[in-house]
Amino acid sequence: YVMPFARFVQPGRVALVAEGDLKGKLVSIVDIIDQTRALVDGPVTGVSRQQIRLNQLHLTKFRMKYPYTAPTRIVRKSWTEDKIVEKWNDSQWAKKLANKEKRAQMTDFDRFKLSSARVKRNRARTAVFKSLKVKAARGGKFGKKKIPKTPEKKVRTKKAASAKPAK
Repeated sequence: YVMPFARFVQPGRVALVAEGDLKGKLVSIVDIIDQTRALVDGPVTGVSRQQIRLNQLHLTKFRMKYPYTAPTRIVRKSWTEDKIVEKWNDSQWAKKLANKEKRAQMTDFDRFKLSSARVKRNRARTAVFKSLKVKAARGGKFGKKKIPKTPEKKVRTKKAASAKPAK
């Protein structure tokens, strides 16, 4: 039996805050208050211990081991021992968020430089593709297949050709 979910709301689960003043910061769930709220703490990321709604959190795959309702110093120690920040920065999710932030910070000139670099790259890519295509066509790997004519068709065409001058 395979569990349908792998990320549960549980103490020690690292989450990314999706809304509010803390948007984009990592926190760790310390305690579950009720079905809609949790007590979170982010000692390394600058988030003080506070309650937050669960629909404001995105759960990550990272989980730390510490006692239930652990104090901030224990959460900080566990956070540094498990190297959560390094693991997060190496994840694809964090890289996508960083790229999104870079794009948002681009100026008009940066966008122009990006588009001109793309044009240059695409022209080089097209030139290489066309040369490979021509090379492959000369090698006979691609193109129309030649179907040899059957002798009956040749005979018919000869008869048709000989019938025309009979006028």
